[in-house]
Amino acid sequence: MADMDELKASFLEGMSRSAASVSVVTTDGPAGRGGVTVSAMTSISADGDAPTMLTCLNASSSALPLVLENGCFCINVLGIGQTDISDVFSSRSPAPGGDKFNAVTCDVLQTGAPWLTDALVAFDCRLISADRHGTHHICIGAVEAVRVAPEGEPLLYGMRRYLRAEDH
Repeated sequence: MADMDELKASFLEGMSRSAASVSVVTTDGPAGRGGVTVSAMTSISADGDAPTMLTCLNASSSALPLVLENGCFCINVLGIGQTDISDVFSSRSPAPGGDKFNAVTCDVLQTGAPWLTDALVAFDCRLISADRHGTHHICIGAVEAVRVAPEGEPLLYGMRRYLRAEDH
């Protein structure tokens, strides 16, 4: 078996070749408001009592304890032209006035988690489970509301940079 450092380096390089949509996961409630940029989110199923989605949040993220205590999150899928929002919520760029939410316009849907009104799509979720696996928590939510922008293309991340899908 490969040395663990070599395996990790190969894994990271391999994952960089897999493009993913860029999202901001937000929450609000008794624990407070927070948000973080993620590329790890996906649907689980449209069937059952409600559609379900998952997102993976780093255990060191300031947003994770807020999501866990508030019991809700909104996955806001960013569109092309929203790299500045991604950079603020990932802390690559400073938050305007010290608050990440100064970089966006928000409203709320069913759960009270902030919906970024300029997002390409927003999935408002009630947290149904959160299990730690290594450095991350896998947060699963029941979708309570969806808002879809009338047009736009998703912001993608791969090859360690923002990407844009090309039509051929």
